[in-house]
Amino acid sequence: MKLLVCNAGSTSLKLKLYEMPQEKILVECRMDRIGDSIGGSFSYADIWGNVKQFEVNIKDYEQGLKLFVIQLGKDQLHSIDAVGFKTVLSRGHTGVHLIDEAVIQGMKDYNCVAPIHNRCYMEVIDVFQKLLPDIPLVGAFETAFHQTLRPEAYTYALPYEWQEKYGVRRYGYHGASHGYVADILTARLGKRYKAVSCHLGGSSSLAAIVDGKSVDTSFGLSLQVGVPQSNRCGDIDPFIIFHMIQKEGYTLDQIKEVFESQSGLKGISGLSGDMRDLEKKALEGNLRAKLAIAIYCREIARYIGGYMTLMGGLDAIAFTGGVGENSANVRNKVICYFAFLGAKISQKSEKNKIFEISDKESSIRVFVIPANEELGVARKTYAYLIK
Repeated sequence: MKLLVCNAGSTSLKLKLYEMPQEKILVECRMDRIGDSIGGSFSYADIWGNVKQFEVNIKDYEQGLKLFVIQLGKDQLHSIDAVGFKTVLSRGHTGVHLIDEAVIQGMKDYNCVAPIHNRCYMEVIDVFQKLLPDIPLVGAFETAFHQTLRPEAYTYALPYEWQEKYGVRRYGYHGASHGYVADILTARLGKRYKAVSCHLGGSSSLAAIVDGKSVDTSFGLSLQVGVPQSNRCGDIDPFIIFHMIQKEGYTLDQIKEVFESQSGLKGISGLSGDMRDLEKKALEGNLRAKLAIAIYCREIARYIGGYMTLMGGLDAIAFTGGVGENSANVRNKVICYFAFLGAKISQKSEKNKIFEISDKESSIRVFVIPANEELGVARKTYAYLIK
């Protein structure tokens, strides 16, 4: 079976074509900085020796998919048997589902909760419904890995009927990524361990993992909370909303726009939400870029420390995602907060390889695990289709 996996992030688009069940990658494609006026990149490679890489402004996901199809070719496009999507949130749906009208409606119902992510997935699903109208489209929803959270972890301190009537609770996301990290840690550490998975990128979230299962996570009902995001706010005092509306004259729509696209690392720095840009500017002496990085790392450490207490210890920290894999600066700053416990990094990571970077005498093992969300989605989609 030729199975295409589509992973649409808040600022990126990754596609992998697999031969299943062999899990052989036939085609890989990645697009970065989608919608960024500064510029973006496009890379494509297949096993037949076709390789393309160039800088390009990609305004939206539809344009990005059109570029992908041009490189793929019509014959290869129509050889695809199914498409699996790393979908985020649909009311009434978790786990793996054939994408039908009910699933799409559930995604629309939760547009207010995950506006950026649900919008981009509905956009790419719409494109594939037109490109490949006769093949199954399958959604592997991000919330599935966090279904093991206990009520005290997912219940908000709000009127309880809000959870019962309206589904207001912590769901958690990046499930494909954290689940893959849990599988790798289980292989490395055995079945019994306590770890924190740090998925750091355009969207960032942490998950506390005990014996391979999620017990807490930094995302909540929405993807707005937790550590600061690229351009989304993360944790804030909710009464900031009322202050800005009642005292400063902002409208609710204006506040929503600020929280969604003008906050986070971009809002603090006034420059960019991309860690590559911030690290470059910080080296040049830009104080707000330095501040944005410092806040980001402090909040990551704060969550790890809290999870350590809840789990009753910590055996390992794993970094994944674009920032987690590529920014030694961020990793070092985070681990420095745990030096008093004996945590220490002494090894450099190797690109695209699972690597333990902690010192042999470190009290906490530290791993860099390249994200492979697509493989997790491919496995779940394939299992769903053959059942």
